[in-house]
Amino acid sequence: MKEKNQSMLHHFIFSPGVWLGEGTVLLNLAKEELKYVTKFTVRKEKDSQIEVVQEIQIAGLSDLIKNQFYFYNIKPDRFKIRLESQNLGQLDGEGILKKSLLAWEFRIPEVGFEGFEVYNLSEDDVYLMNAEYTTNQDYRSKVRGKIWKKVSDF
Repeated sequence: MKEKNQSMLHHFIFSPGVWLGEGTVLLNLAKEELKYVTKFTVRKEKDSQIEVVQEIQIAGLSDLIKNQFYFYNIKPDRFKIRLESQNLGQLDGEGILKKSLLAWEFRIPEVGFEGFEVYNLSEDDVYLMNAEYTTNQDYRSKVRGKIWKKVSDF
């Protein structure tokens, strides 16, 4: 039996467009949940990789956080991911694809960084997101939220 390409089941990441989101982030130093909004801009695939720009605005913080993701080496059930961030530099990780799940993780012991993001697809094409990141300086963040495809501006 031929293995089904799970990326075909997911529009997030694998189809060009804009995705919007909202949720809460808990920083262990702040001891309180902060609301955030996010926007993912998924660009067309080129050179066998998908480019995604993520912007995050956390309530109470003036700086807009920008991350650049590159998804490549995409297989039916897994992929490689590269994150380029002003705060973290360049990090490489791995991801998995399942019928209703899209997830990736980074484990970079030499810089003391690890974390994961999990996106569960619901029946209404909204992804419920759960993420956690830690550093060797004992900074921890837990992120919960949801994302959805932006509809036309009209």
